[in-house]
Order: sequence, then structure tokens, then C-alpha cells
Amino acid sequence: MWVYIISIAIIPFFMMYAQKFQSRVILGEISKSLVKLKTMKEGARKEAVDYIKTTVKTTTSPSSDPAAGVDRFLEYFAIMPVDLDPNGIVRKLDHIMRVRDDRLRAEVRKLCAGASDQEVSKIENILEAATALNMIYKIVRHFYLMGKRTTSMFVLVQLQMVMPLLLEEAEALQKAINAFKRGQPIGDGIGPMVVGKMMLGKEKKLAARETVYSEDEYKGRKLYLLKAEGPAGTVGRPGEAITRLAGDMGIKIDAIIMIDAALKLEGERTGEVAEGIGAAIGGIGVEKYQIEEVATRLDIPVYAVIVKQSVQDAITIMRKEIADAFDKVTNTVYSVIEDKTSEGQSVMVIGVGNTMGVGQ
Repeated sequence: MWVYIISIAIIPFFMMYAQKFQSRVILGEISKSLVKLKTMKEGARKEAVDYIKTTVKTTTSPSSDPAAGVDRFLEYFAIMPVDLDPNGIVRKLDHIMRVRDDRLRAEVRKLCAGASDQEVSKIENILEAATALNMIYKIVRHFYLMGKRTTSMFVLVQLQMVMPLLLEEAEALQKAINAFKRGQPIGDGIGPMVVGKMMLGKEKKLAARETVYSEDEYKGRKLYLLKAEGPAGTVGRPGEAITRLAGDMGIKIDAIIMIDAALKLEGERTGEVAEGIGAAIGGIGVEKYQIEEVATRLDIPVYAVIVKQSVQDAITIMRKEIADAFDKVTNTVYSVIEDKTSEGQSVMVIGVGNTMGVGQ
């Protein structure tokens, strides 16, 4: 009888307060994750400040504190152009991103007067990773405080569901800073690494800003090898380079082969190599549009060779599984050249990715 009475009394109580109890539990879990994100964000900021202090001289004096400049960099933002009228949106995006890149580089050079180009690229990559961590933390904090203020289960549950993914990305960004500080190749650099090996001992010419190319021959085919200029940490401008070479300079190209890292699905093995069709390049789409535009206008087939890896693998120090795929990627590229082109034709091979620590 007592059990029955207690059950009758508890059911209405839980009907009234169960959601509030659940909200408290979810808020507690998110709060712990938010503390981790804050620690990562502050640690990345500190590493950036310490690296600048110990590696380069600031503009005023060796004892000056670059913290204010780093904080200003972390809060920097770019407003995307209006897309109500899609006509010309790529050109606008290209302009905005070029201005952004130039401004950020000018800020880094102002902060680190006398630094070499390679050191400037390292600091840029470190600050980009710290900025991404700062943004993740601020967005999570925003929805956490909103859910706490409104006690909205919909906001809290959605945040709880994506939190493990956000923490994984944050941890990868934190590890990436160490790779950038040491100037070591990252997983995303497998494309430039393959093409860089092909370019060894050959004359390098400037194709676009921070982008170089070389000429070679393979079984009667003329090869144009293109990659970002290393070992600085940059992705170059392959879209602008191919537009200049194939369009403005009139170089006849019969096929384009692009080598890049690609996001693997859960269950797939890191370092797997696959072939495909299309422009294998990430980013916001500007470079991809430029390559596709030239390829379509000049009727050039575009082939892709990718190395599968996770987001964490792509931005952290290159794993052995990815490095071991080097020979297979190279053989695959030569196989595509032999199968898809004939003697006397020209092929452009593009190594896409961040060329940190990868020369040519």
C-alpha cells in the first residue's frame, strides 16, 4: 500500500519537474566541456604569445608584450558578400578573402618586424588555429548561456549532441599548433609533397602568388607540376595559377590531375588512396570555381587522386599511414597519365594542400 501511495505521489512530481532536472544535468555536462574549451583557447593564445616572444622581435623593443596584437588578431573577422544576386558572387568572395589575407599578413609583419617569410607563415598558421579555437569557445558559450537563461531543452539538447564533435575539432586545432611551431609537414601536405618530389632538381617558376610550377616530361608527355611554394605554411593560389598558365599564357593543357587530402568516413582506413573525377580542392570554393571555369572553357578533363584522412589527421603532424601512401599516390598519378593521355599531350599535375615543411 505504501509503495502504491508513494508511486502515485511521485508521478505528478516528475511530470512537473523532470524537464528541469534533465536541463540541469545537460547544463552540467556542457559546463564541463565549456571549461575544457576555455582551457584550450587560453592555452592556444598563450602559446602564440610565447612563440612570438621567443622567436621574433616585436616592432617596439625585445621586451614589449605582443599579447595586445594577438588579442586583436583573435577577434578579427571577415563579412561575406551579399548573395541575394548570385551573379558575380565568386569574384566578390575572392576579393574579400584576398583583402583579408593581405591585412592579416600585414598585421603579423607589423607585430613581428624582421621575421623571415617562413616564420611569418608559421605565426599566421598558429594564429589561425588559435582564432578557430576562440570562435568555437565563443559560439558554445553563447548557446550555453542562452539555454541556461531560457531553460530551453531544444537549445541544450542540440548543443549536447554536437559537443563531442566540437571537442574533437578543438583538440585537433590544439595539436596543430605544435606542428606549425616546429614547421613540420601536416596530413594536408601529402599533395604538395608528391608534386614537390617530382619538382626536385628542376627550374621553378612563379605561377601566382606563393605558387610555383616546373616543367618535366614523362613517356612523351609534357608535364606542368604546380604546388604552393614551400616550406612556408601556405596553400598558394592554384586557381589563379592555372587561369594564368592555361588562359593568359596560352599553355595548351590536355588533362589536369589534382592530388589532395580528403575526409574519410568512419570505418575507412587512414592513408587509403582513391581515384576520381573533378577538382579535388577544399576552401570556400573560390579556387575550385576558377579551376572548373578554366577546365570547362578549354574542355580539359580533370582527374583527382585523394588520400583519405580525418579532420584531425589533416591539420596535425603527418601520420605514418599518410606518409606511407606517398609511393602509391605517385604510381597512381603516373598510371592516370598513361591511361588518360597519349604521347605528345600536356598534363598539369597539381599538389593541393598546406605545404608547411614541404619544399620543392
